[in-house]
Parts: sequence; structure tokens; C-alpha cells
Amino acid sequence: QVEVVESGGGLVQPGGTLRLSCKASGLISPYYGMGWYRQFPGNQRAMVAEIKADGATNYADAVKGRFTISRLNAYATGYLQMNALKEEDTAVYYCYYKGSRTFWGQGTQVTVSS
Repeated sequence: QVEVVESGGGLVQPGGTLRLSCKASGLISPYYGMGWYRQFPGNQRAMVAEIKADGATNYADAVKGRFTISRLNAYATGYLQMNALKEEDTAVYYCYYKGSRTFWGQGTQVTVSS
């Protein structure tokens, strides 16, 4: 079993920055991927960014050039650096850990508002 915990959400003004963290613990595989999805009210979750087990990254078009995903392999910790935030980035952000199975965190609220 793997537990995934996100942190770093909050309220920020448009144009501001936030860094989300994702920590996986438990039966961690040495070869894993991590990623972030977000969910707007009334909508399904949508992929924001992912980093695969081989280190390849992928981003949603809406965040390219503004968000950066990274991880510390040895610590099963991932990050989502979010710059130039827009009001439309307001959502609940969920992290997942993907080893032999996929585990999700509980989500962290990001609110971009003046």
C-alpha cells in the first residue's frame, strides 16, 4: 500500500507562484511515475503534468511554459512549480504515484484570485 499526501496549495494573486509538493510513502517502487491532475467544480479531473518512470514529462497545453513538474527519486517526492498563475488555474489539485498500481492523494486547493 502507498500513501500519497499533497501540500502547498493556498490562495495567491494572479501572476503569482505556488509550489505543490507530493510525498509518497509505504511500499515504494524504485521505478515510478508521478503526476498532477486538477478538478474544476462540476467537472472531471484533467491532467496537468506528469513525469514518467523514465523521466519523460508531459504537460497540458494550458500550463505549458508556466508549470514545471519535477521529483526527487530517492525520496518519492514530486513537485509542481506553478508560475504566472491565472484565475482559471483555480481548482483542486491531485497528485498520483504510479508504480505497479496507481495511488492518489486527497487533493489540495489552489485559488487564484485578487
